[in-house]
Amino acid sequence: MSRIGYGRVSTRDQNPDSQRDALTAAGCDRIFIDKASGKIDHRPELNKALDYLRPGDTFVITRLSRAARSLRHLLDLAAQLRERDVDLLVLKQGIDTSTPSGRLQFHMFGAFDEFLRELIVEGTLEGLASARARGRVGGRPPSLDPHGVEMARALYDMKGSDGKRRYTVQQIADRLGVSRATIYRHLDRSLR
Repeated sequence: MSRIGYGRVSTRDQNPDSQRDALTAAGCDRIFIDKASGKIDHRPELNKALDYLRPGDTFVITRLSRAARSLRHLLDLAAQLRERDVDLLVLKQGIDTSTPSGRLQFHMFGAFDEFLRELIVEGTLEGLASARARGRVGGRPPSLDPHGVEMARALYDMKGSDGKRRYTVQQIADRLGVSRATIYRHLDRSLR
């Protein structure tokens, strides 16, 4: 009977060392770590860890969210482990499916995690709808106000004594404190 550890960090900038340390301290014989978002289906190290497990082994993770994308995925994973006679140990949440109370706790935590995730999404959508109803839209405010757009257009249209443009787009962008892309975007709109 072996303990097989699995960890996941969501970006390349995050460091998996704390998960690796916790899994090592829990007595894991092998540890697999993915660097992928929680929403991404493709997790090669999770697949390797699951392939490595044998009946009687224990699959060890630090948190439920490290191995599962959703409640459905979590329940599927639990069913797969149970069918293969593999226990699940979740270190931070104190879940051990080798006991009846651990199995109950596992299902309750999974349901709570999913419920909280749905509440956050619902609240975000309600906030966006409320803001739209008041005439506000999300996103960054425009870098150029209408006066800045007029100024950019006037500077762009100015000709030098040689008949060529007096200012380059880069010079206009520098003067107005914005990027060249912003100038091009606003010039393109005013030409329509």
